[in-house]
Amino acid sequence: MTLALLERRIVACRACPRLVAWREEVARVKRRAYREQTYWGKPITGFGDPRARLVIVGLAPGAHGANRTGRIFTGDASGDFLFAGLFRAGLANQPTSVHRGDGLCLADAWITCPVRCVPPDNRPTPEEVARCRRFFTEELGLLRPRVFLALGHLAHRAVIEHLAWPRSYPSFSHGGMANDPSGVCLVGCYHVSRQNTQTGRLTTSMFDRVLQLVVSLLDAVPREADDSTT
Repeated sequence: MTLALLERRIVACRACPRLVAWREEVARVKRRAYREQTYWGKPITGFGDPRARLVIVGLAPGAHGANRTGRIFTGDASGDFLFAGLFRAGLANQPTSVHRGDGLCLADAWITCPVRCVPPDNRPTPEEVARCRRFFTEELGLLRPRVFLALGHLAHRAVIEHLAWPRSYPSFSHGGMANDPSGVCLVGCYHVSRQNTQTGRLTTSMFDRVLQLVVSLLDAVPREADDSTT
């Protein structure tokens, strides 16, 4: 298994009828501002540095962001907030993310999500999350990160389940950190959604402090030799 092969399998997936129908309807109807554009309308793969020690975990593609552009967190307000922060932290080469060919590169970071298709009302069902879990598990097995940044409760839970940590530990908190005996670290952060950033629940300074913590953890983790997982 390689990342390239896994990505082809993800893009071809039609396992969840409700999600398939919704992502394709959104791509067909479109938002007025993007009516001249061709929407991606398929499942979303991860993106970033394939040798990353940091994996950032979101929830699912945005209806008119990733579901339109074909790249996770690209083309919407959540991505604007996220990539600007990663740029300030030295984890991205530019502060904006507009489309798949805009030149964005991540440094020592990979972004993914446990649900690959945009869900109605941003609410995947437990059954849909379970069906998608195999992709998340296989992807993280290929990457073998040492630090996770979980954006929100669902992402936090997905990482805990992947690591097989006890369900009661650790509970999600913004800026909270936990690790296991192997040294793998999990940091929690409020999701970068407009609902959080426009209401002040997650501010720029709050996000920067979390990213500073993440970078300090990376500074303490050696980079392993490339084993050609791509």
